[in-house]
Amino acid sequence: MEFLSGQTQKETLELQELLDASRIGTVVKVNGMVHIIRDMGELSFVVLRKRGGLLQCIFEENAVNRNDCVLHEEEAVEVTGVLEQDARAPHGIELRVQEVRVLATPYDAPPLPIGKWKLGTSLEAKLNYRSTSLRNIRERAKFRIQEGIVRGFRDFLYSQQFTEIHTPKIGSKGAEGGSNVFRLEYFHRPAVLAQSPQFYKQMMVGVYDRVFETAPVFRAEKHNTKRHLNEYTSLDFEMGYIDSFEDIMQMETGFLQYAMQLLAREYAEELQILDITLPKTDQIPMVRFDRAKELVAEKYHRAIRNPYDLEPEEETLIGQYFKEEYDADFVFVTHYPSKKRPFYAMDDPADPRFTLSFDLLFHGLEITTGGQRIHDYRQLLAKLAARGMTEEGMEQYLDTFKYGLPPHGGLGIGLERLTMKLCGEENVRETTLFPRDLSRLDP
Repeated sequence: MEFLSGQTQKETLELQELLDASRIGTVVKVNGMVHIIRDMGELSFVVLRKRGGLLQCIFEENAVNRNDCVLHEEEAVEVTGVLEQDARAPHGIELRVQEVRVLATPYDAPPLPIGKWKLGTSLEAKLNYRSTSLRNIRERAKFRIQEGIVRGFRDFLYSQQFTEIHTPKIGSKGAEGGSNVFRLEYFHRPAVLAQSPQFYKQMMVGVYDRVFETAPVFRAEKHNTKRHLNEYTSLDFEMGYIDSFEDIMQMETGFLQYAMQLLAREYAEELQILDITLPKTDQIPMVRFDRAKELVAEKYHRAIRNPYDLEPEEETLIGQYFKEEYDADFVFVTHYPSKKRPFYAMDDPADPRFTLSFDLLFHGLEITTGGQRIHDYRQLLAKLAARGMTEEGMEQYLDTFKYGLPPHGGLGIGLERLTMKLCGEENVRETTLFPRDLSRLDP
């Protein structure tokens, strides 16, 4: 009888282990994918792609036991050789190969030049051959940055005594109202894909006080713009016992500060690959919605056309204004009009035409929507009635308030949008692993 007791110790080493100075001059074994081959005649440089980055290997004619094989790009190989220092090589190390063993050979050559520093192809081509294009060093670096954002979100909220939850993505009713829901049949009953975990987050405030979730949400919006997706990842949190909606903005500012520090500390290589300058997060200005419109109209001589919402051009100009006037990369826009916010948004007691809510703009793009929620049962019913909305399908959600909830609020952050602006991309699909939009359902 054999038993498993944990991870098996492998002979092959990872890149981080190779960076240990004590291994210089020793014989090591490494596996990886052949990323680039530079044939110089009697000498070849073969760069292996590993999860931690690139490793340069030197193949000298007559000094390598090739086991009767000829290397090709995108082959999976295992190489053995002497580890040496070389400042010109990636990470300052290279492997002088003694033996190579092919583990797997591709059937065909890649359809894209993934070994190049920049792919130099259209976005459409990158998405059509997504599993291949993501092997490019710059392409995959974007999603390491995205990993760092999610990791920062989780780690920071854990440190603030939040509990992570996982809520259903199939329900009977949308949380946001309106018609932008994907409808489906669920065992002969009508159902929808979740626009947001909003209802469940609020329910769970009565259980854990502070909760968060990172999960997909679905919007059946017929947009085909550079900033919209029909499925995206939302970083959500909800917190109880708040004094005002500014507590929510303070918490998000703390997360951003933590995440940027984490990226600087542990994702420096990816930041360098993508030439990213991390944004300032030490202080984030906030401005009322109506005042933001006035500032933009005055400085850039732009007429206010829609008094109830921000147009994309206005968001861009607000970002530009605060960058020029305050050198701010982020800006909170507060007190959005009540008619443009969901029924559960708390109206401003000083002026019920506006809500105790906000958006966070990053370089002129909305990446967050949040605010204080109505926690009083009667007040919530009154707002539903005032909007002509039915309580059908929301009975259990409303029961949560009937039996008592503390003052609370929360937000949702669009992960792909935040990554897009951080990486300096112009299209949100560039920072979405497998985008879903009006025209794309594969891969």
